[in-house]
Amino acid sequence: MPLPFVSVIIPARNESRFIEACLGSILDNDYPREKLEILVVDGQSEDDTRSRVSKASEATPLIRLLDNPHRTVPYAMNIGIRAAKGEVIIRMDAHAHYDRHYIPLLVEWLEKLQADNVGGVWITHPGAHTREAQAVAAVLSHPFGIGNAHYRLGIDAPMEVDTVPFGCYRREVFERIGLYDERFTRNQDDELNARLKRHGGKIYLIPGIRIDYYARERMGKMATMLYQYGYFKPLVGLVVGKPATLRQFAPPLFVMALLGLPLAGLVWAPLWYLWGAMVVAHSALNLRYSLKLARERGLSLVPWLFRGFLTAHLAYGWGYLRGIVDFAIRRKHRQAGAVNIGLSR
Repeated sequence: MPLPFVSVIIPARNESRFIEACLGSILDNDYPREKLEILVVDGQSEDDTRSRVSKASEATPLIRLLDNPHRTVPYAMNIGIRAAKGEVIIRMDAHAHYDRHYIPLLVEWLEKLQADNVGGVWITHPGAHTREAQAVAAVLSHPFGIGNAHYRLGIDAPMEVDTVPFGCYRREVFERIGLYDERFTRNQDDELNARLKRHGGKIYLIPGIRIDYYARERMGKMATMLYQYGYFKPLVGLVVGKPATLRQFAPPLFVMALLGLPLAGLVWAPLWYLWGAMVVAHSALNLRYSLKLARERGLSLVPWLFRGFLTAHLAYGWGYLRGIVDFAIRRKHRQAGAVNIGLSR
């Protein structure tokens, strides 16, 4: 059976530190070049991302640079899909490095499982050589920080899942269910894959395929990113008709209790004891996991990890609560152009 033509789409914005290594790792893949194209969709980068991609495109006709005036990922993906020639569409992130077997394995498993979308396991690395960056990467790859997503924590055998990072899709998927929902600055893959599952699609996570992803290097950037993920999560639930899991709702409950119990304690004083018990319990768990991780990486990382876990929970939780207000109550997503949120890059 002949190999399908593959279109790799890379949404990019301010990725000058990573884009060349990313493109190099894709070009090193063991997939026939005559069956491959790489579309970098730039979201008005303010660094020299564009010039680096342009230089790379001069060296090989496989690379094309496209413009994304709207800047966000779903717009970038839709621009790329419309311009793509491939029978298979692979989304890749500029903030990552890919094994030389990444593309051939995705295509192989897509055919072998007769799947609509397949993806690999996400290995998170520090985005810089600092203790802060090490802590960010550790928080984003630990269950206490980001929950129990299989693609972040790893699996032993191929399994059917609800979503995968980035994804390798048959082009016919987009012809059948439509393109990315451009309202989702974050969580666009969650919404797309939920829509795919609702239409009877099959999504598989493959353990032998890995993505080496480089996390944000600063706590502030991580907080902005997780706030955005939390903010758009209620909209995913409203659009796809799927309620949040208890684990997903834990951070917003924590933030509500953290802010609400002291106020309620002004009316009924015993609630102050409940607030204190909650803070102590959360801090104890935080310290436990921070110490456990620091034993492997150095005890000087403990304060960074403690701060990182707390930041992750507060940012995601506060974003989720804002999302409930904006989408479940104010129905902001029904107002044209009303969903506008800053970028973390």
